[in-house]
Amino acid sequence: MRGRLDRHLTPYLFVAPFFVLFAVFGAYPLLATLWMSLHDWHLINGDAGFIGLANYSELFADPDFWNALVNTLSLFVISTVPQLFIALGLAALLNTKLRGRTFWRAGVLVPNVVSVVAVALVFAQVFGRDFGIVNWLLGLVGLDPVDWPANVWSSHLAIAAIVTWRWTGYNALIYLAAMQAVPSDLYESARLDGASTWKAFWTVTVPMIRPTILFTTVVSTIGGLQLFAEPLLFESKGASTGTGGSDRQYQTITMYLYEKGFTLFDAGSAATIAWVLFLIVAVFALINFAVVRRTVASR
Repeated sequence: MRGRLDRHLTPYLFVAPFFVLFAVFGAYPLLATLWMSLHDWHLINGDAGFIGLANYSELFADPDFWNALVNTLSLFVISTVPQLFIALGLAALLNTKLRGRTFWRAGVLVPNVVSVVAVALVFAQVFGRDFGIVNWLLGLVGLDPVDWPANVWSSHLAIAAIVTWRWTGYNALIYLAAMQAVPSDLYESARLDGASTWKAFWTVTVPMIRPTILFTTVVSTIGGLQLFAEPLLFESKGASTGTGGSDRQYQTITMYLYEKGFTLFDAGSAATIAWVLFLIVAVFALINFAVVRRTVASR
């Protein structure tokens, strides 16, 4: 009897730490945030009373929220889509017989391990209005300098460059690991059928690493819609209010959340934004998952 009880209880004891940690650091904060979003909650003074869905109504009526949502989607598209395609091409290059392959494979990960603060500060100088390298290069071809943080399109391009530079190598190594697991006899069969290297890449490599592509797409979607550190550190003059420029031209949803919660101390509104962002991320992740799976499967 005791041995049978041990056999039934032991597996649950092994997995119990995960569920305990998830309950404490996952489920409880999630439910607590939902509870706060239904209250008039000040970050310092605490709960001022139940107000139902008033925070949600106020949020959807706030033009700053919709501005932040548009900025987030814009930054997500122009940073994530090129990033994944570049990473796929870079992985294919690293999968060939390059001289010093180990050096190059390790080198592409360097941008990801460098502190995001250092990266943002360097790129803020690169895209500087008066002494930035990019404006200097534009001047060489006769173009006027651009005040990168001051405009919507220019600030989005600059921030997208930071994100792409940081995460392309990381995704490339994930793709490279998947490519190395593709059986070599599939490439030999493709060559015997007369397929070129380009065609073999799209007909053999890409379909075989489809699960990895799906994984990076979903993870990049989640990260892109939660973009925070890069635009916050890119903010003019090192400000940390979360407004995303003088005219909110690159304020993301997470920056808007930061402004509400830690600048205005409106924890109830910040919790509401967090839950809306959670739903947005879930919807986009599911859409990306379905689209990429269908696209790759049709090749």
